[in-house]
Amino acid sequence: MSSDLLQRISQNKKLFKPAIYGINSIELNDEEKKFFSKNSCLGFILFARNIVNKSQLKKLTDSLRELMDGEILILIDQEGGRVSRLKPPEWNPYPTGKYFSDLYSIDQKQARLELFNNYQQIANDLVEVGINVNCAPVLDILTSKTHEVIGDRAFGDNPWQVSDLGQQVCDGLLSKGVFPVIKHIPGHGRGSCDSHLELPVVDTSVEDLNQSDFIPFKKLSNQKFAMTAHILYQSIDKNNCATISKNAINLIRNQIGFKNILMSDDLSMKALASSFTIKTQQVLNAGCDLVLHCNGSMTEMQEINSVLPKLSEDFWIRFTQ
Repeated sequence: MSSDLLQRISQNKKLFKPAIYGINSIELNDEEKKFFSKNSCLGFILFARNIVNKSQLKKLTDSLRELMDGEILILIDQEGGRVSRLKPPEWNPYPTGKYFSDLYSIDQKQARLELFNNYQQIANDLVEVGINVNCAPVLDILTSKTHEVIGDRAFGDNPWQVSDLGQQVCDGLLSKGVFPVIKHIPGHGRGSCDSHLELPVVDTSVEDLNQSDFIPFKKLSNQKFAMTAHILYQSIDKNNCATISKNAINLIRNQIGFKNILMSDDLSMKALASSFTIKTQQVLNAGCDLVLHCNGSMTEMQEINSVLPKLSEDFWIRFTQ
């Protein structure tokens, strides 16, 4: 089912540019309709501001597909806990990553089963309203420095446990036709500040990162989508955060072994300085496949679009294989 989705999207491949955009509200406004009808993007990402109830949300996702004249990626962050865009009472609440981490320390088999079932149910919720990509699992390793922006979203401080639980998330989603996005590659767990507000800097050696932070991403490197971390790893690149670092992207591709579709985290986060045209060029030049822009600002999207190329044939080969 999932591979069929990617094939359907690729039928319109000549139209798409390498961007995933957010929109302003619960329906497309006239300015958005005009912009997106002229500037086809590969998909959209939805937030709480876009959501009222099931019928409204399904109408919105249908309208996004109609505007793009066919199948597209429609993303959401539905992790459970505090990162849940689909909220009660319209949707069921789901536990945090910490809940499953704590359960794993007591009964690994039960934790795996509950987590798989949890994400199957989440996937059912998403499919019902026309969403086909969930930006989960969080594969970041908890450390003594982990900022609360990750906090209880993580599956623990043991990379093998995080890998095991992350696999259950992916399997549960994929079993119902929803693609996971592993994040935040190559690891956000050592970040001591919130990359939404400022740039975290990590001085850990590559050797130590390889023995811990990289492990879950290596274990799940066969997944179709990954999202970068807006973190500067001094041992990888002293000047650039991972999202815009050729060194970091080369490490993700070769040392970690993730060869599939790599998207940036949100370009509007404060961890990335400079203009949106420059940020977009930096992201793509570093080796990311897609830029992600979430806040719905038309001015910013126009800046991004002005420097976007068309998606390459290499992209479509990796997208559909």
